[in-house]
Amino acid sequence: MVKLTTSFVCQQCGYQSPRWMGQCPNCNTWNSLVEAVVSTSKQRSAHSAQHEKIEAVRLSDVKKEVYAHRTLTGIAELDRVLGGGIVGGMVTLIAGEPGIGKSTLLLQIAQNIKGEVVYVAGEESATQIANRANRLGVKSTHISIIESSDVDGVIGQISQMSPISLIIVDSIQTMTTSDLTGTAGSVGQVRECASRLSSWAKRSHVPVFMVGHVTREGTIAGPRVLEHMVDTVLWFEGERSEFLRVIRAVKNRFGATDEVGVFTMEEKGLIEVTNPSELFVGGFEGVGGSAVGVILEGSRPMLVEIQALVSPTKLAFPKRSASGIDARRLELIVAVLSRRVGLPLWDNDVFVNVTGGIRLADPASDLAVALAVASAFHDKPLPRGVVALGEVGLLGEVRDVIQRERRIKEARRLGYKTAITSKETRTVSEAIKRFISTK
Repeated sequence: MVKLTTSFVCQQCGYQSPRWMGQCPNCNTWNSLVEAVVSTSKQRSAHSAQHEKIEAVRLSDVKKEVYAHRTLTGIAELDRVLGGGIVGGMVTLIAGEPGIGKSTLLLQIAQNIKGEVVYVAGEESATQIANRANRLGVKSTHISIIESSDVDGVIGQISQMSPISLIIVDSIQTMTTSDLTGTAGSVGQVRECASRLSSWAKRSHVPVFMVGHVTREGTIAGPRVLEHMVDTVLWFEGERSEFLRVIRAVKNRFGATDEVGVFTMEEKGLIEVTNPSELFVGGFEGVGGSAVGVILEGSRPMLVEIQALVSPTKLAFPKRSASGIDARRLELIVAVLSRRVGLPLWDNDVFVNVTGGIRLADPASDLAVALAVASAFHDKPLPRGVVALGEVGLLGEVRDVIQRERRIKEARRLGYKTAITSKETRTVSEAIKRFISTK
């Protein structure tokens, strides 16, 4: 006999409660508990349940070669982010805004994989996917499509299709199970479907890629536990109106999380950018307000151009606008320039932009930001062939950065002969006096 039970689940963290509460006691989020109806065919007590026989295995006896073998995706930028390729049984969640190119990337991966690939289409029809594959020039003779959102039916079908090299689920928010009466995309459905797919992947030793939607706040739709259930979480970033795409791993059980892959979106799909420095630096020199810095994304040094605009304001509170860097970091650098260097920025608006659409998190870009703002204030350009790398401290000092020589080598490879570092200039004020003519 089917018995219905009702519980309330937090949409943010997945916390369950037998009754509704205005605030989740686990994550303290307000109005996040939604009702979920669970249907169970039978209830078994702990004494009557039949337990599976469990055996302990010594860690030294585990076959280490299982994870040593990786399957390359055929996309070097993605393989770099994944840590060298796909591992058997690996469950990967790829998230990004609608239209950013997630489905395009997955089709290109499917084309490069040797062996049978199953594409589970929960959003689009087989015709739509075939049309996209044709537009991208994807050879799809080894790709099978399952048009279904029933996770149990999908698992039953792929279990009979042996051998399979890769499963693609587009998207996890459209999958449902009849064991839950909630609608597709609800917290319970997303969590249960992801759990069943992950369990099947581990048992079958077949890698699974799942597409995840994002909310308006920029978080993955569904319970936060979804990110804990998978092995790898990839973020696909970029503006739909721009051609640049950046993919990074925010979680990776089989590799590092500090690598990034850079692509450009073109008519024939995503094209790898093997030398991002040439893409991010425009070469527009001789104008005040521009400085070139060298950041480190994982093991890869990149040159970036930082542009600044300083304009007098009549407002009581001047604007501090940042695009591509943290706004609080910009406020800190502006405060150092005002207090330690003596630039009267309290009556000026300051705008800073990182060209190319990349976001900076490396503090080594601080000095380049400071020089760009100072250059814009004085309307004097930096000399040609100059790059800046250094962290700016609250005392106005320039601090050294990790792998300095490697960054300088990358800059010299691209024709930049002079590097402003903590070895040449101890303070920001000294760097401005030396490289920006204020006379």
